Amino acid sequence: MGGNGISDAGCSTPPDGSGTSDAGGSTPRDGSSTPLDGGETSQEYTGAPRLSAGFFQRDVLEVAPELLGKVLVRQFKDGRKISGRIIEVEAYRGTDDLACHASRGRTPRTEVMFGPGGYVYVYLVYGMYWMLNFVTGEEDIPQAVLLRGVDSVMGPGRLTREFEIKGDFYGDDLGSSNRLWVEDHPGVVEITEGPRIGVGYAGEYWASLPWRFTTGLKS
Repeated sequence: MGGNGISDAGCSTPPDGSGTSDAGGSTPRDGSSTPLDGGETSQEYTGAPRLSAGFFQRDVLEVAPELLGKVLVRQFKDGRKISGRIIEVEAYRGTDDLACHASRGRTPRTEVMFGPGGYVYVYLVYGMYWMLNFVTGEEDIPQAVLLRGVDSVMGPGRLTREFEIKGDFYGDDLGSSNRLWVEDHPGVVEITEGPRIGVGYAGEYWASLPWRFTTGLKS
């Protein structure tokens, strides 16, 4: 999962956290977090139906582009929400994909990737940037989508910093979490495909696949 020539599994990222990879965490499910200072609640986007487990339990190459335009929602303990429409993602597809962490085998860190879709996979890069991924597909077929940006924040490291997402989100269920989920949005998006960022270590074939999906949104 990418990263400026540095990587580990399922993502990519440069020094500002805009594309890299490294480690997971383990997860308390108490929803604990500190609200963002001066953050704004995007009322315009919240309140739509939450995406179901079935949405995520499909092949990553179906799920990743379909996440574009959907709404990432973060809720804090005081009930405040922040949100943004997803505008850039990358797909990481199984043990054969040498840019995917799962290509290194099943480990305590990648365990969640081997489960069913609809769970959170986070890991640390450069010792300071958390990368947010959503597990997709069926059990024992490890896949994940790396979120690289929303309309209000670009760069995966900046995204997790602004949304205050850290290692304790590892393993959260997007279908029932009270602090992080994805909502549907009826807007139309125009999708552009391109190679994933920072995965040159995986070799020319895997680095050149058009598995990065972006949108400028239309409505």
